[in-house]
Amino acid sequence: MNEKQIARLEPFKDFLSLRGDFDRLFENFFGRLPAERQDLWAPIVDIVENNGNIEVKAELPGMKKEDIKVTVRNNMLQLSGERKHEEETKEKTFHRVERYYGKFCRTIELPADIDADKIKAQYKDGVLDILLPKPESMKPKQIDVEVK
Repeated sequence: MNEKQIARLEPFKDFLSLRGDFDRLFENFFGRLPAERQDLWAPIVDIVENNGNIEVKAELPGMKKEDIKVTVRNNMLQLSGERKHEEETKEKTFHRVERYYGKFCRTIELPADIDADKIKAQYKDGVLDILLPKPESMKPKQIDVEVK
């Protein structure tokens, strides 16, 4: 008798995929989101695990260090802040505004426990780089094999 695999029923998965397809279609045809949705943005991130650390890189171009807040609690990393919009003046006429402005808050569940006392954050060239070391107890430990 052949064993059959049981597949989890996810009825809304196809709808979410379809919505993503439509969003990309409209964005490609009409351009990015209109100005009235500029307050709905969050930085994009890369999360990498290596050498007993978790590294998070977030793109935050055009921001000042003092406008970025990083907090960690219960294995959740929260990035928040505000990118201020350049004020329109009489000397300037804006023909297109596609960059997102306003407040943002992004919460990311970390893939492993981290040592909160050793977190380091650096902001350079529009990229926020956060190094989240794992506790020593979570790092792989090599054990020497004794030959008798």
